[in-house]
Amino acid sequence: MDQKVRYEIEFPINSSPQLLYQYISTPSGLSEWFADNVNSRGEFFTFIWNDSEEKARLASKKTGEKVKFKWVDDSGNDTEYFFELHILVDELTKDVSLMVVDFAEQDEVDEATLLWENQISDLKHLIGSV
Repeated sequence: MDQKVRYEIEFPINSSPQLLYQYISTPSGLSEWFADNVNSRGEFFTFIWNDSEEKARLASKKTGEKVKFKWVDDSGNDTEYFFELHILVDELTKDVSLMVVDFAEQDEVDEATLLWENQISDLKHLIGSV
């Protein structure tokens, strides 16, 4: 398997950080825009898309600010890859944006970015930030 590369994308979102945090940190919130279904058992989250299932561990969170999910292998061990959703608030303008940190194979970064753009578009539509 090719080595994956880290990339970051920032999306402006017209929302309160508190509301946005509910959608990025809870199974019910994530299942409304990120995956078809999300289940959690303790710190482990299962993300379900069509017939595909991926497991991740909630590696860290800071209430109202960010969550980091580390992908786990079939044995339940952490892999080196993760995705992080970080709420940024501009101190002067109070504008809110969501920073996405993720990994993809070098030749798939554009495709992965498009996927995030579609998912974040769904999120914005959900919270009325269109």
